[in-house]
Amino acid sequence: MRSFNKRMPRKRLFQSHYKDAASVGFGRRKPMGGRQKTIDPARFINKAVQVGETEVFVPQNQFRDFKIDRRLVGAVEARGYQAPTPIQDQIIPHITEGSDVVGIADTGTGKTAAFLLPLISKILRDSREKVLIIAPTRELAIQIDAEFKQFTRGMRIFSVCCVGGVGIGRQISDLRRSHNLIVGTPGRIKDLMGRRMINLSLFNSVVLDEADRMFDMGFINDTRLIMSGLPKTRQTLFFSATISRDIERIIGEFTQNPVSVFLKTRDTSQNVDQDVVRIDRGKNKLDVLNELLSQKEFSKVLIFGRTKHGVEKLSRVLYRNGFKAESIHGNKNNSQRQRALGMFKDNRVRILVATDVAARGIDVADISHVINYDAPATYEDYIHRIGRTGRCDKKGVALTFVE
Repeated sequence: MRSFNKRMPRKRLFQSHYKDAASVGFGRRKPMGGRQKTIDPARFINKAVQVGETEVFVPQNQFRDFKIDRRLVGAVEARGYQAPTPIQDQIIPHITEGSDVVGIADTGTGKTAAFLLPLISKILRDSREKVLIIAPTRELAIQIDAEFKQFTRGMRIFSVCCVGGVGIGRQISDLRRSHNLIVGTPGRIKDLMGRRMINLSLFNSVVLDEADRMFDMGFINDTRLIMSGLPKTRQTLFFSATISRDIERIIGEFTQNPVSVFLKTRDTSQNVDQDVVRIDRGKNKLDVLNELLSQKEFSKVLIFGRTKHGVEKLSRVLYRNGFKAESIHGNKNNSQRQRALGMFKDNRVRILVATDVAARGIDVADISHVINYDAPATYEDYIHRIGRTGRCDKKGVALTFVE
């Protein structure tokens, strides 16, 4: 297995393009979330690659070239996908051949379809095939399940989404019906295993999506328990946007001679223009934010805070200040979180304030800006936060408040 090494951006001295906006406001505020780990602000500054600075990707395959069911090719074309993304182009052939794979790629590069398409085709070839997908957050699990349902519309193959934060009764009822795929979070899957509602010995294919977040959220022991219940002979697909020594060790535990596809050109997406907003002594952080959000180009904005209470408070203050804003955090139940996310997707609100719990699960088109109102605790958290913008070859902007 190849060795994975993160490429860190070069540290340079920059002057923020948003210096004027940072100079407004009165009074100094403590950052929401209290004391934070210090990350060099230079790592929050990285210019987007302009058109012409990088080679245009030309896939080696078209969707019709993959060894997948022809009905899926039609479903892909119906959704407007014209050609595979780099991760799809390189990894789908290995999955269809039955290999274990490790995919390391930027967020927003099409990895969900990269594993769903060959696995759905596997189910269509053999109705007894069962697939387990493990995701770190309920939002991500729900997103994967929704994409599965879109690809398989009219094919009479079914999935069950097993996540916490909602009543378990409906999930138990769904598990008693015919299904070929389960997607869920580690804690809820473990709970359903304990209730004898999930028989892991029947699952010959497993996906660990956003595996690095399993560590961040303390799910690795639950994940190990789940993996230990699966057949020794199985196909394991392992995806992550970042890599570390811990992740390399888990790759060795969970996979057998995997094919590794490493497509990160740098730590963060080349489509995201990254900069800092410096809050000078005596300036008010909230006033600076209000000034930015009043600008026309901030059309669809995702704001990150560090605490549930702080995020809720900030969203209410913004609403009182005349902005259409909603919040999403761990103190809201699943229906409340999905309602807020739905309003953001449908442009009924243009600002969503979130904790890091949402960083892996939000797949919303056309987010113009990500604002780190509170600096992230780790650089890995930063990568996943700003990965919500600049998706699908569109440009985005990420701003981090620095005091």
